[in-house]
Amino acid sequence: MSSLTVALAILGGLVLAGLVAYNTWMSRRNAPRQPDAPDADAPAPVASRLGDDGPVLHVEPHPTPGNARHEPLFDPDLPAPTALPVPSAERRGGLDPLIDVIAPVSLDGLVSGDAALAAMPATRRAGSKPVAVEGLNEHTGEWEQPAPGQRYGAFQIGVQLANRTGALNEIEYSEFVVKAQAFADAINGAPEFPEMLDEVARARELDQFASAHDAQLGFVLRARHAAWSPGYVQQNAARLGFVQGIIPGRMMLPTAEAGLPPIIGLSFDTQAALADDPAQSAIRELTLSLDVPQVDRNERPFERMRETAATLAREMDGVVTDGDGQLLREETMDVIGGDLEQLYDTLDLRDLPAGSPLARRLFS
Repeated sequence: MSSLTVALAILGGLVLAGLVAYNTWMSRRNAPRQPDAPDADAPAPVASRLGDDGPVLHVEPHPTPGNARHEPLFDPDLPAPTALPVPSAERRGGLDPLIDVIAPVSLDGLVSGDAALAAMPATRRAGSKPVAVEGLNEHTGEWEQPAPGQRYGAFQIGVQLANRTGALNEIEYSEFVVKAQAFADAINGAPEFPEMLDEVARARELDQFASAHDAQLGFVLRARHAAWSPGYVQQNAARLGFVQGIIPGRMMLPTAEAGLPPIIGLSFDTQAALADDPAQSAIRELTLSLDVPQVDRNERPFERMRETAATLAREMDGVVTDGDGQLLREETMDVIGGDLEQLYDTLDLRDLPAGSPLARRLFS
């Protein structure tokens, strides 16, 4: 064999080896990033911190079928939710005249909680609006949901004036009256209903206020280079205090008090989380979300969301954008933060502070 043949064979082998090495490198570079192996000595998760890269904001109004919703406004000088006088009745129990139509039910005598429960409407809704029944407890003097073994000297039944599906309308009010009357008849009570046209008008004005002061914020975190596996996303989010949600591909940052809405939500492709081999699923973006009226401002939800986005972007080699993929700067976030403070102040002035039971009901 000539020296030329040997040289060509060696050169061909080197080229082949180079191609194999390049393809292997590219495959590893483009493979979804995997979570780190568990470390028994690893410290407990720590709170997130604000990085150098400015996080960004994407604002989504809440679309409502059949009832046009507005882009969230941040104007503390908007008119009050209703020009009609708000009922002066003292706020009692869970029902509240600020956001509910309340029909008192008078009784000739005491009614047991068992009898009240048996008389409850089969469905606790009038159209898309929740219906609730409360009784005045004989012993405590407090309004509460009827309970077995208790006795009640009066009842009140209410329907919510508005929620994110829109305002209470005439058909829903009529359905409420039918349910309330049937309940009152079953316990030998006499209901007193407010004037329908007045309540429907109040519902529309409350809905207008809620529409103008409803906001949902969202950050989109996108991978710069290599995609992420579900396990990689979950591990990095868990380090910042996120826990798994019920739906695959959903995580949440919970509040200290159980049963309240999460401070921040995190979501990615559900199909990637449900894949036969999730480690091979490629995730190129995830979303952080905040439902502003649902979370108490004392939780610092917006600041924590910014910190979380910046930390994840730094640790996972990502960038934070709006829904259209446009980078938003920290200066823009500062402006949005200032607008949010005005929104919080406006909700406080209307006795609907963010995160309160009334606000959670109205903005649901």
